[in-house]
Amino acid sequence: MKENKFNLKKVGNFLINNGVVILIIISAIIVGVDNPNFFGKYNIKNLLMNVSVRAVIAFGIAAVLIMRNNDLSAGRQVGFAGCIAATLLQKADYVQKVYPNLPPLNMWLVCALLMIGFALTFGLINGLVVSKMHVPAFIGTYGMQTVIYGICLVYTGAQPIGGLIDKYTDWAAGSFLGLDFVPNLGVVALLVGLFIWFLFNHTPFGKKMYAIGGNPNAASVSGINIDRMTILSYMLAAALFALAGFMLGAKAGGTSAALAAGYELFAIAGCTIGGVSTNGGIGKVSGIIIGVLVFEILKIEMQFVGVDVAYTYVVQGIVIVIAIALDIRKYIARK
Repeated sequence: MKENKFNLKKVGNFLINNGVVILIIISAIIVGVDNPNFFGKYNIKNLLMNVSVRAVIAFGIAAVLIMRNNDLSAGRQVGFAGCIAATLLQKADYVQKVYPNLPPLNMWLVCALLMIGFALTFGLINGLVVSKMHVPAFIGTYGMQTVIYGICLVYTGAQPIGGLIDKYTDWAAGSFLGLDFVPNLGVVALLVGLFIWFLFNHTPFGKKMYAIGGNPNAASVSGINIDRMTILSYMLAAALFALAGFMLGAKAGGTSAALAAGYELFAIAGCTIGGVSTNGGIGKVSGIIIGVLVFEILKIEMQFVGVDVAYTYVVQGIVIVIAIALDIRKYIARK
């Protein structure tokens, strides 16, 4: 009899802790039955393209969350990277070219690497502010968010950027090896996910991350340089944000300073839904992908059932709060 009670309690905890995922999956099945286009080829490809960009951002967020930090500047970093890519990849004869004397950088892969290199500066600054100046991550990265947005407005002249070279936008819209269900953006996200999985689980860097997130005092006593690891985690996150900006700019076909605003909150929600703890020390790449996927499915569901756009923000906000609340519940249970 005691065994049955234990099992019931275990099942109950599982349902509560994973309630958001379960409810969204059930609602997706209901919407799909009512509207077959929900599971159509076009919708699935669109879903995977959206998830690909957001998953790369979530991987970066996870890198700092696991170490008990956060990065509220993520969205603005993504947007700024997208704007830089757009100015470098505008057509030479485009009438509203932001920098008329700047020739298009047709080697767009080189452009992506340049952006990542540039983004490392933001990561370095965030890491120094949090580790050396001891500013709480929430405050320090929020300040960086504002700074980056201001820089982006100056850089773009607060104007939208269009007229991107076809090679860049066609790549984002294309499919890998002509397979409709495998968008090029999805392949990039998959490769990034494999790299992050290996980094988190099979390198000293990853082991130190989890050790610091699990118990900073014990990690420090064992000889781990927490400040150095904090800086490196923010630099890793910034590099991923830059890559996501490059992907998002190509997918959108144009950019502006408002690009990716608020994306950091969706990434945090995806991470927490997928089991990454905001209290540090816990998180899997597979969980991150699932969390981002179900959160994106929620948005598409609401579009299919005709929910007004304004109300979709209300629902997404509620899901974010519930996800964080469940994460805190699990943390208290562990304690």
